[in-house]
Amino acid sequence: MSTARSHAMSLQLARETRERFITATAQVVEPLAQAIQDKLSAAASQMGNARDMQDWRDDFLAFQAQGGRWVAATQSAWRKALGTATPGLGTNSLSRLELMGDEVVETNILSSRLAQAILGKSSFEINDLRLRIQHLEGTSELDGKDALKPEALARVLVEQWLAMGLTRGLWTRTQDVIERHVVEASAKAYADANGYLVAKGVMPEIDLKSFVKRTASGSSGTMPLGGGGFAGAGATGYAGAGRPFGAGGFAPAGIGLQGGAAGDPMAATGGSPLLMARQRAQGVLLNLKRFVTGRIGGDITQGSTGSTAGQGAFVGSGSASGAGAGRGLPPGFAAAIADAEMAYQVASSQYVIGDEAVAIQQSAADLRRRTSELKRRAPTTADKATVEIVALMFQAILAEERIPFSARVWFARLQMPVLRVAIAEPEFFGTLQHPARMLIDRMGSVVMGFDAAAISGSALEGEIRRVVQVIEQYPETGQRVFKLVFDEFVAFLNKYLTQSDSTQRVMSVAQQVEQKETMAIQYTIELRKMLNDMPVRDEIREFLFKVWAEVLAIAALKYGAQDEQTVTLKRAASELVWAASAKPNRNDRTRVIQDLPKLLQRLRSGMALLGITGEPQEEHIKTIGVTLSDAFLSKTEAIPQAKIEAMATRLANLEDFVSDEGTSELPLDAASIELLLGVDAASIEVVPDMRGVKIPEDMLQWAHELQIGNWFMLDHNNRASQVQFVWRSTRKQLHLFASADGRSFLIQAGRLASYLQAGLLVPAEEETLTVRATREALAKLDANPERLLN
Repeated sequence: MSTARSHAMSLQLARETRERFITATAQVVEPLAQAIQDKLSAAASQMGNARDMQDWRDDFLAFQAQGGRWVAATQSAWRKALGTATPGLGTNSLSRLELMGDEVVETNILSSRLAQAILGKSSFEINDLRLRIQHLEGTSELDGKDALKPEALARVLVEQWLAMGLTRGLWTRTQDVIERHVVEASAKAYADANGYLVAKGVMPEIDLKSFVKRTASGSSGTMPLGGGGFAGAGATGYAGAGRPFGAGGFAPAGIGLQGGAAGDPMAATGGSPLLMARQRAQGVLLNLKRFVTGRIGGDITQGSTGSTAGQGAFVGSGSASGAGAGRGLPPGFAAAIADAEMAYQVASSQYVIGDEAVAIQQSAADLRRRTSELKRRAPTTADKATVEIVALMFQAILAEERIPFSARVWFARLQMPVLRVAIAEPEFFGTLQHPARMLIDRMGSVVMGFDAAAISGSALEGEIRRVVQVIEQYPETGQRVFKLVFDEFVAFLNKYLTQSDSTQRVMSVAQQVEQKETMAIQYTIELRKMLNDMPVRDEIREFLFKVWAEVLAIAALKYGAQDEQTVTLKRAASELVWAASAKPNRNDRTRVIQDLPKLLQRLRSGMALLGITGEPQEEHIKTIGVTLSDAFLSKTEAIPQAKIEAMATRLANLEDFVSDEGTSELPLDAASIELLLGVDAASIEVVPDMRGVKIPEDMLQWAHELQIGNWFMLDHNNRASQVQFVWRSTRKQLHLFASADGRSFLIQAGRLASYLQAGLLVPAEEETLTVRATREALAKLDANPERLLN
């Protein structure tokens, strides 16, 4: 086949792929319009203040009038998008430079937000598709208007919206519906497009190493990894860049057999969402390594003693424990870092809550200026790169609006301590488990769920301030001080999040429930062992296993295992076994008749302790009475007295024989809690395990690894709530989540795993703070590689 014919076929295949993608995404517009209509209709019918109700009605009528036209116009414009891009031509020509008006900027903001949401969901697939199309067309980059770029679809949707006379305000109010439908449809379309090309034999495996080109001197040449993704790694580090954790499966859209580089840990094709999330987060760090390696050479996560400009290391030393370990900092560079740190401390003390916007602008400008000064005084290219990346990370953190401003001030002051650590300890850029990352991530995950009023002046803000000040006081200790304050912060959270009286009460009750139910299971196991070789009627066995074990457990919890009342109830078990056994001996029958009133009274008091009264109690007494009567008539041998005495002795010291084995299934219900509380438990939503449902081990592991303080969206009984994980019981069987409206959710381990698996409990943050900051830093470097060393 001639080269020209082969090229023509490749171009045709690329065109067919675009056609399939446009056709697939065009189909979302009509159901999207219906979803928007439904939301506006529901909002317009809700009661509220007069102004809001009128606004929603106006929106509803406006979209009702123009929604159909928007659908038709959008689909038409989107189909025409196929012919707007020219392979190989970019959009960076100087002839395109122009001043933009406010309306253009506002429109671009709307489309950029939607494009970013698409990219966040499908970064892997977008990047893989881009590389395959570039391979087919023989280009180094896609055209800026290419239909395969997320911003192309977003731009068409927004432009046609405004062209129909629909307002930007209406778009903003329905943005959640728009993003959900468009992101899901585009994610599927990108995945299908990649699958189509792989089926045609186009780059079944993508080796990203071949895209990193170096000059003969070892410095970077071109690195065509921009324009829509970061070298195939996910932009999302928690829920993943594919589908969110939800029903129907767990493999994010960006991970599949056709995607991922050879030897790339991000090319995994299976595993739990927890594992996939970690892989995606690690992928962001891997891409940072690839990028900087391409610019300065060497392995960015490995130290190199005596590194010099243009050579090996990304940061200057091996796995040192302090900033002074390994390669020492030149005096001028160290002094510049110290000056910057002092300036941040002074500036933070002058911030006024009311001037947040001004303060953030000033901080960003000061951050840029000081970063330039630090890079100017950095002794190696590796140090310059380190300064730039850390600065960009903290620029992203400073701009994170979900962090209350009063807390952001303290986060910003960690920049210089982190810079010291990053220079001394290269593993900071290579692992998610570095103590400095873990500390920032943990503090970020906690504060991003609170509003400014809840944080300002609180003990939580005070603890964050203390943590930062401790780190600043020990600049030469490297990661050790970060590890110390991280442990202290976790211990603080365990107390802080459970300090309210209501939470304390729920915790106390929940812990008692776990202890009581665990003891009941343990006692049942021991009773089964004791009666294993005894001729005991089934009715008595069932009563002892299902009722009396619970009685003994709650008595031990209320009174103590060796309290006289508990001991009396334990003794009643052995007395019942003896009374219900065969009685061929006249003296034994006489003894049973004499002792029966006391035995029945003990059984009644025990069942009352458990809440079994009235008719249910009488049913049990009746069954026991019939069994005792039958024992009088039985001609079989009686249970030897020695066995009864041995059973009594073992029961008296039952706690010495029980263990935690076999207690993975824990019965739980609201009645158990109300019994222990002694009051109505209406404020506590009890979500128990479902009997007979097998939970995958990886889901249980995920449930057990949730971190105290993290925020989630919980969908329980069709009601969505933002909740914070505040407590886990000793045996990890019970988990307490608290919502801002005062409700508490006590969820059993198995059910928690099921909720995670089904997407009914979703992390509020899809990635940790430092991963997101690293990704945003990489996006800026990807767009402007020269800034790394300039």
